[in-house]
Amino acid sequence: MSLRIVFMGTPDFAVPSLQALLQSEHQVVGVFTQPDRPKGRGGKVQMSPVKVLSLEHQIPVFQPLKIRKDGIDDLRALAPDLCVTAAFGQILSQEVLDVPRLGTVNVHASLLPRHRGSAPIAWAVLKGDPITGVTTMLTDAGIDTGDMLLRAQTPITPEDTTATLTARLSQMGAQLLLETLGRLEAGDCPRERQDEASMTYDSKLTKELGLLNFAETTAQNILRVRAMDPWPCAYAPVANGVLKVWRAAPYQDSPAIAPGTLIFADPQHGMVVSTGDGAMELLEIQAPNAKRMDARAYLRGHQIVAGQPLNEVMI
Repeated sequence: MSLRIVFMGTPDFAVPSLQALLQSEHQVVGVFTQPDRPKGRGGKVQMSPVKVLSLEHQIPVFQPLKIRKDGIDDLRALAPDLCVTAAFGQILSQEVLDVPRLGTVNVHASLLPRHRGSAPIAWAVLKGDPITGVTTMLTDAGIDTGDMLLRAQTPITPEDTTATLTARLSQMGAQLLLETLGRLEAGDCPRERQDEASMTYDSKLTKELGLLNFAETTAQNILRVRAMDPWPCAYAPVANGVLKVWRAAPYQDSPAIAPGTLIFADPQHGMVVSTGDGAMELLEIQAPNAKRMDARAYLRGHQIVAGQPLNEVMI
């Protein structure tokens, strides 16, 4: 049976789910996404990835600042059987949830009830979780509190970043969404209440979360590097600004030295900084006002004095 579906989503994570619906038997009658916003150093206003795909398929796009206030009439006019959300970025009021006759299915990028909130992928990496996944759920008026439908999981590898994991989970989410809709139509989709005792809720990502604390362990710092890729990117203050760190690895046989000290800074040893329990090599960096590049390659063209706190070093 073909359903009239309204899709609500904004970033890259949501695109495969929308694409899957467009290729299905169902009819996407409208898309809600966040308003266009300035991005990048130039501040150029950009459309969301979901809006770009929607316009390519000539689907009506709505961009209310708050759907519960200035989008409710447009939603009612579309008369959806079902709403589907994936990283929409707005909380849906009960009035909004009451519009679709079959309810609202959300594609959430964690194994609920762990990692409720707007940045579940980054927090799964930052917390060092061994596995994560995608959960489809029936949305209620809470924040990721609705009954769970289907789940799919994947390991978080030592090489995974938020960027790589987002790409993988977005594809998993699209497939899980189609399976969920099929089983809802067949009447055999499981429905399970979330265990509030196992719930974790994480704050939204901020630039401040990218700040490396070298007094922490090497493992904790490397988790932060991986979790903050692609945004806001892990960083450390230096004498002439901010050093962004895109990739890092443990460094063996380091001397016992005050955390945050730049131990080595040469093409042979690399850029090595002491931590609370050892040291880490900064493999890929972005110096102030420079491009992202391999640290050892950067050091072949820049002479940096080691043996002092990193925050006092000119990079």
